[in-house]
Amino acid sequence: MRFGGGNRIYAGIAALVVLAACGSSPAPSTGSVQTVSLKIMVGGLNKQIYLPNMLAQRLGYFKDQHLDVTLIDEGSGQASEEEVVAGNVDAGSGAYVHPMVLNTLGKKIETICQFGIAPGEAEVVDASLTNVSSAKDLAGKNLGVTDIGSGTHVLTQAILGSAGVDPTGAHYVAVGAGDTFIAAIQQKKIVAGMTTFPTISRLVNSGKGKILVSLLSPADTRAALGGDYPFIGVFAKNDWVNSNKDTAQRLVNAYVKTLKYMHSHTADEIASQMPTDYYAGDKASYVNDLKSQIAIFGTDCKMPAGGPETVQKIQQQFVASYKGKSANLSETYTNEFAGKAS
Repeated sequence: MRFGGGNRIYAGIAALVVLAACGSSPAPSTGSVQTVSLKIMVGGLNKQIYLPNMLAQRLGYFKDQHLDVTLIDEGSGQASEEEVVAGNVDAGSGAYVHPMVLNTLGKKIETICQFGIAPGEAEVVDASLTNVSSAKDLAGKNLGVTDIGSGTHVLTQAILGSAGVDPTGAHYVAVGAGDTFIAAIQQKKIVAGMTTFPTISRLVNSGKGKILVSLLSPADTRAALGGDYPFIGVFAKNDWVNSNKDTAQRLVNAYVKTLKYMHSHTADEIASQMPTDYYAGDKASYVNDLKSQIAIFGTDCKMPAGGPETVQKIQQQFVASYKGKSANLSETYTNEFAGKAS
């Protein structure tokens, strides 16, 4: 994955003065803390499941931690993972499954803040179809995912497998999210697809789509997948984390503060902090969507107990490329920084 392309948005600089590109020791002459520059690639900045990234930026919480953060927009968490491994960005925001899969390949990245404790996704089907009423009816169909190998690709295979359908029999089509996902439904390129808000509400409110399987809350997720399924968080290479612990701590501090803000303010107050183009012309719908899924966001950046085991079990059962594999889960996430965050 290479940088460039019109769909990549370089979103904001969170500090006015950049004193160092790395390191975090106090500046001896003034006693002030050095500002650290970081690049974080996000698998879809305007998707609500990724909201804590931009919210932390807009609230100034990165700046408060003396971090100069550039958020880089990318269509899927898959690309974020690749750029982190390549060392082109310091951290990425994407699904927890990426550190797990990479670990089995000897590539070690770890989630340092798990803010999505449920996927906040749904399988949305073309509303004009009358022959698809359950996950079983998706057998052998063209199904949309953000990208091949992405978290939505894994989730789609999981809901098929959990419904007793062979996931390898479906045809997975990379359609992104937003306008490209909606176009794929309208043009009949896909029968259904795994997506998130605001794409879900745009399809449902227009009558073009309907929710077939919901992973929009922790309860829905447990019902569909048999356990808690941690999804979106922030990950970095293990060796980077070990070499930049003070910076990693400051980063997690900012996210924990953001999560606490989210659980102490109304959906309208949260939405009002976001760029207006995120509303897709309908702020009321954006606010209603956020109200409905605020429970997918944790409060402390900690990995839910048992979550990694559930994700790995699903991988082993339903993802053909992962069968027979097992990650060292202790290397795929850490609660060290979340535990120390104020």
